[in-house]
Amino acid sequence: MSPHSDLAERVIGVVRHALADAEVDVVEHAAGVFEAVLPGERKLQTTVRLEVRDHALSVHAFVARQPDENHEAVYRWLLERNLRLYAVAFALDSAGDIYLDGRVPLHAVTPDEVDRVLGAVATYADESFNTILELGFATAIRREWDWRRARGESTRNLEAFRHLLERPVSDSQPPG
Repeated sequence: MSPHSDLAERVIGVVRHALADAEVDVVEHAAGVFEAVLPGERKLQTTVRLEVRDHALSVHAFVARQPDENHEAVYRWLLERNLRLYAVAFALDSAGDIYLDGRVPLHAVTPDEVDRVLGAVATYADESFNTILELGFATAIRREWDWRRARGESTRNLEAFRHLLERPVSDSQPPG
């Protein structure tokens, strides 16, 4: 075995134990390919994929689908936010969907580092979620609010966006 193979095997064990200690739902699709569900408050859950590769632990988590509107404002906000993130950064796939993506060199993977990365993903996805929705989906949120009210259905899970009913969202300024 090459040194990378030995290191990768050690890291797979580290990630397995760190995920077990985190007490989150985990599926190991193949040796070194993990999918974990992280809880949140605004974004109720974030699924993160951790994959042990030859040289790095790859981290990939879906945050939101492609915005319906104000693409430039959403993407600018994400890029500015990237300046303050640890271990991961916001990225887009070919469809324009928003992800958190990163790499940790295998030699740096420890249980504490896996915990920090999971915490970073959960925090960044959760903290950014409402802003992404406000900037990129304000029209859809307003329509959903109106549709529910017209039918007498609950708007409880839309309360965080009540202010969108009272003022238009600017495409150049992030809310709040």
